[in-house]
Amino acid sequence: MFNKGAYIQEPVLTIDPSTQGKLKVDIYETSAAGNKLTPIAAVLETNASGQISLFPDKQYQTITGFGGSFTKASAHLLNKLGKANRNKIIEAYFGDDGARYSLTRTHINSCDFALGNYSFAPVEEDVALEYFSIEEDQGDIIPCIKDAMAVSTDGFKILASPWTAPPWMKDNKHWTGGKLLPKYYDTWALFFSKYIDAYKAEGINIWGITVENEPLGNGNNWESMHFSPAEMTHFVQNHLGPQLEKDGKRGIKILGYDQNREHLEEWVDAMFATEASSKYFDGTAIHWYASTYNVFPEALQYAHKKAPDKFLIQTEACVDAQVPKWKEDLWYWSKEATDWGWDWAPEAQKYLHPRYVPVYRYARDIIGCLNYWVDGWIDWNMVLDTQGGPNWFKNWCVAPIIVDPEKDEVYFTPLFHTMVHFSKFIRPGAIRIGFTNTDESLQVTAARNPDGSIVAILLNQDKKSKHTILALGKRSVGITISPQALQTVVIPGNEAKLTTPTN
Repeated sequence: MFNKGAYIQEPVLTIDPSTQGKLKVDIYETSAAGNKLTPIAAVLETNASGQISLFPDKQYQTITGFGGSFTKASAHLLNKLGKANRNKIIEAYFGDDGARYSLTRTHINSCDFALGNYSFAPVEEDVALEYFSIEEDQGDIIPCIKDAMAVSTDGFKILASPWTAPPWMKDNKHWTGGKLLPKYYDTWALFFSKYIDAYKAEGINIWGITVENEPLGNGNNWESMHFSPAEMTHFVQNHLGPQLEKDGKRGIKILGYDQNREHLEEWVDAMFATEASSKYFDGTAIHWYASTYNVFPEALQYAHKKAPDKFLIQTEACVDAQVPKWKEDLWYWSKEATDWGWDWAPEAQKYLHPRYVPVYRYARDIIGCLNYWVDGWIDWNMVLDTQGGPNWFKNWCVAPIIVDPEKDEVYFTPLFHTMVHFSKFIRPGAIRIGFTNTDESLQVTAARNPDGSIVAILLNQDKKSKHTILALGKRSVGITISPQALQTVVIPGNEAKLTTPTN
């Protein structure tokens, strides 16, 4: 459905064969056959089966960024690696020659991808949070973030999310499940403010927060805390928002919800019901775990329409419930992965969780999200080990980079290269643009960067090559995309200026 692009009805431009090859582009491809961001030459296509026409004057959302998450598990593993491999990974994610991640996430207090349960406010009934401390992060997460800051030329935004308040603030007194007691609403709001101050004292600016990771719960398996849409809206409107405002932190972005898209409508209805309810919400956070293939385009469009000037950011995604395949590239291009829903989804929802191809799941979700108004997309753990951890609950997952710390070995999976196709080439401040695409089986999105360059990203899931024409105004270029491949096509800024689109 999202192959058609940006909801525009312009006819496909008629291409004069004499204009082919006149559009100068740079093409990079990652494929099941072994290409890894490999430069690909443009071709003269006389028998192209499709055509992609770009319309830069049709503009949609502004892009916030792409990236991954600084978790306790990832930072712990980086500490166990040799200096050379640690630096190699940091450079790969944040350096100019790497993915250039621009939007990241970390967790407030512990989560399942930690070595155990902990809170920054461990002392019970410390209502004024006099004993608040981020000491737990000072040996791993904070040094990891600082190392990333040191190699990132453009810098990156950090979004922080709590999995739970300290158990003493909750009605069930446990790390899992339960609700925040109303008598601690002000204390919990103060907790966010102190966290932001503590990180700032370390030289790290927190760009935004989500109110609660997965407020609908996660089966009480690991750290969690429940909110209804009305409860979260009340907390933000009357406690968290006013607290941050009072403390001079009105610039900190507050994102609500932070769970799967199938319940998105009811949450944005509550959050953005009135001017008063929406005052402190800067946007909505979402996850992808409701399906291995469905982007939920209707829900995304609904959320955008409800709050068109607010952020809509995908804050967590991973190949979950799966042990990584160590140095097996083809596994990531094969329909062999399963997720939690394969076993645990209700019977009526199992159709949403078939076996899937990991690279396709990433690429088509990012493309689909962009084509339906999402402005940022954050992967989960940046680094995990060969077991898919460490994870205190043994909730094994896959990360784009897998390491064996005992042998000091690193494996860049095809998921890493998939992320680079987006994060390196579509930069913060880019604007998604319109396009038409005549090949229904080829998935496409496009954006124009602040430097004027235009980027088109193509996903070919077929086991045969695709031949298409990429047109910008009256000029065009032929492109061949390999079987099972992802391509990023860059039209440099100076080249794009030479072309005046004819709509």
